[in-house]
Amino acid sequence: MRKGTLYCLALTAAMILLFVLNLVKGSIDIPAVDVLRILTGSDEGVKASWQYIVLESRLPQALTAMLCGAALAVSGLMLQTAFRNPLAGPSIFGINSGAGLGVALVMLLLGGTLSVGSVSVSGFLAVLLAAFLGALGVMMLIFFFSTLVRNNVMLLIIGIMIGYISNSAVSLLNFFATDEGVKSYMVWGMGSFGGVSLKYMPAFAAITAFGLFGALLLMKPLNALLLGDRYAENLGVNIHRVRNWLIFITGVLTAITTAFCGPVAFIGLAVPHIARLLLTTDNHRWLLPATMLCGAVVALLCNVICVLPGESGVIPLNAVTPIIGAPVIIYVIVKERRK
Repeated sequence: MRKGTLYCLALTAAMILLFVLNLVKGSIDIPAVDVLRILTGSDEGVKASWQYIVLESRLPQALTAMLCGAALAVSGLMLQTAFRNPLAGPSIFGINSGAGLGVALVMLLLGGTLSVGSVSVSGFLAVLLAAFLGALGVMMLIFFFSTLVRNNVMLLIIGIMIGYISNSAVSLLNFFATDEGVKSYMVWGMGSFGGVSLKYMPAFAAITAFGLFGALLLMKPLNALLLGDRYAENLGVNIHRVRNWLIFITGVLTAITTAFCGPVAFIGLAVPHIARLLLTTDNHRWLLPATMLCGAVVALLCNVICVLPGESGVIPLNAVTPIIGAPVIIYVIVKERRK
């Protein structure tokens, strides 16, 4: 498909351009030539402060945005295909809410410290661990229900209900928490790509890459599911196994991104539709990689917009993502209504 190749190349070029822009733009504008010197190690004559900003802040932030955008976008695409619901997203199973509940327990109830026996962690590591455990806990619960419920729609509703229960628990914790705890939790809930330092980048990148590779293995089964469950089964596709693998991959990708970046809104919901509008196809052979690239592009663009105020501060990520995502979803709803 020549059109798919061209769009994938165009998205790759846009991703590279925005990646460079993420390294250059910020509260302090650093010339692209100096950024290149810092990255290549030939940084003689470059300010030490600029080296620190690029290597310790902007580079990991740009890498995080790229990986997180791809992960959330591909998770949304898989869920929308498997459940035949254009409004399905990574948060649909309550995995985001589970991560939020884990963070709320640490920040609002335990005072920022997570203890298991004689082992105790605090600060960012405690929040990270709590978010990951909360997300994985909900994922395991969904897995359990998937063995009892064969109907996709019913499983979807169970996921939504789990999300409501988690959000209710968070609301109660907020009600009884201190002002400082509530403020800390609200800041985490705004989302940020700045939560992954170079120290944690290898682990974050490895887990995300595993999830993305697992998603690519589902290209053929997802194409078969587009034709209906019976047709897919006639082609030899094990519907139950594919659904469980899909839930596992989506759960891992959502858990790792939410743990490090907070509950990032709209990327997983809107980006698959942007990719479909560009390619005008549902063939996952092209749609899946294009969605990954498109997710990375949108996330990098949002991150650039967040730092546009410069010295005035940084705009919260979840204040920017709806500006891009909401119009796309409104367009999709209106389009579906006209059919």
